[in-house]
Amino acid sequence: MTLKVVLFDFNGTIINDEAIHAALIQDLLLAENLRPDGTDYQRCCLGRSDRACLRDLLRQRGRIVSDQYLNQLLERKRQAYLAKISALDKLPIYPGVTEFIHKLHGVSLLLGVVTGAGREEVEMVLGRSQLAPYFSVIVTGDDIPTSKPDPLGYLLAVERLQRQFSDRHIEPHHCLAIEDSLVGIEAAKNAGMQVVGVAQTYPFHMLQRQANWTVDKFTELELERVEAVFARQDLESPV
Repeated sequence: MTLKVVLFDFNGTIINDEAIHAALIQDLLLAENLRPDGTDYQRCCLGRSDRACLRDLLRQRGRIVSDQYLNQLLERKRQAYLAKISALDKLPIYPGVTEFIHKLHGVSLLLGVVTGAGREEVEMVLGRSQLAPYFSVIVTGDDIPTSKPDPLGYLLAVERLQRQFSDRHIEPHHCLAIEDSLVGIEAAKNAGMQVVGVAQTYPFHMLQRQANWTVDKFTELELERVEAVFARQDLESPV
């Protein structure tokens, strides 16, 4: 198999911002006079879109809200996230991410982002970190009606790349996904892609059971090894 595309998750993979999101979700629940649970974020939100996360958390507390009201909550969270990120002198981009992206771009691999995060959030971070020019496609939670583990986001990324680079004959099996969450890994595999799990959010052993192979942190991802492992035909079990 030939590696042609590398698709990155965003929160918890490119940027270390899960703690920010968890605090903002907690603030929203408190503002709704609902008691947060310490397990809320990991149980319902990791790897999923804010819309799916909030809808489930509210439903579990007996609160069924209209789409209009849910949109208002999501907008409040979006504004709060942008304010938090804007106030940071330095973005918490994970060590090794920028260097790895430069290497991938240097060998003419196509890069993309597939995330449940909002487009404005993604574009702000990628713009400030000067990574935006490296990505040929960005699929966000604003583009799809479902959330990971549904593979729709990954399949949409492939579809857009096929239109943009028709001469490269891109198919899902030419793509490698980089994910930090269990639902993200499931989404990419459901789309027919191989997946590297980066244990920045979940423990190594949990990702190892699901991903094609797993590393503890981004600095352990080497382009040569990625290409060599991707080319192997026996990736049904983790390496």
